[in-house]
Amino acid sequence: MPELPTGTVTFLFTDLEGSTQLALRLGDKWEAALMDHRAHVRSAIAECDGVEIDSRGDEFFVAFESPRAAVDAAALAQRAMVEHEWPEGGVLRVRMGMHTGQAIYADKDYLGVDVHRAARICFAGHGEQILMSAATHGLLPEDFECRDLGTYRLRGLPEPEQIYQLVWPGLKADFPPLRSEASEVGGGLRVVLADDSMLLREGIARLLRESGFDVVGQSEDAEGLIETVAQTRPDVVVADIRMPPDHSDEGLRAAEVIRRRHPGTGVLLLSAHLELAYARELLADGAGGVGYLLKDRVSDLTGFADAVRRIADGDVVLDPEIKV
Repeated sequence: MPELPTGTVTFLFTDLEGSTQLALRLGDKWEAALMDHRAHVRSAIAECDGVEIDSRGDEFFVAFESPRAAVDAAALAQRAMVEHEWPEGGVLRVRMGMHTGQAIYADKDYLGVDVHRAARICFAGHGEQILMSAATHGLLPEDFECRDLGTYRLRGLPEPEQIYQLVWPGLKADFPPLRSEASEVGGGLRVVLADDSMLLREGIARLLRESGFDVVGQSEDAEGLIETVAQTRPDVVVADIRMPPDHSDEGLRAAEVIRRRHPGTGVLLLSAHLELAYARELLADGAGGVGYLLKDRVSDLTGFADAVRRIADGDVVLDPEIKV
């Protein structure tokens, strides 16, 4: 048996989809089918030097020293499951999820949020699907093909997670949306964007759409922003503070009008440079659903998308450089 991985570890969870219904359909054939499933998974684990931490019924919890080993094992197991001849009316399909994080080993088990994150990613998937966190994806060789599924909130975890799906020869590539264990950060929330740079607007729009938001309008100036908000009634407005015609504080003034006319609309103002006076003015009425960030924060997709979602929920989001 390989040594127990320590330090940075990739945790893999597997779960048989619809096991209760399968057991009922297969009857006396269920036990043999389940044993075949376990044999396929265990063979792949052994071939890739994984360590089986736990197995309960139709689930496995495995630890690997490297993300590549975990991905190889998952793909091997899925290929074996797909190629196996299952009893008529009872094809067994396994969902798999993995995350790479720090190993905390105690009382003969791995503990901590990283373990829970891997499990949640697994349970969000579908049979034959292999999912992984951004941490795992970022450590794989470039020739591994993965599909970016977007950023999701995983039930019970405080921070959203960008989830990827492995695309592997011989395995199914297209699946329904992730299961209820995960909800897209955007959740279909409606957003209007305003900035005089079309390139920046389009970039932000693409990032937000990838995170599940619905970008319902764009504007290049404050006047157009106010009109677009009146027409589309978005959940959140994301706007530059400085816009035409004078490039002073047009975005802030437009935000004041929008908040007065449409009290339920959240507002996130962006600025190229930190301007504390504007931040204080934005917060002056003590209301929630507002935010102020430096434009550089847009490059952090997960953090930026979560900030927009929090503002829609009525929170106040301030750039980390602002001390209040």
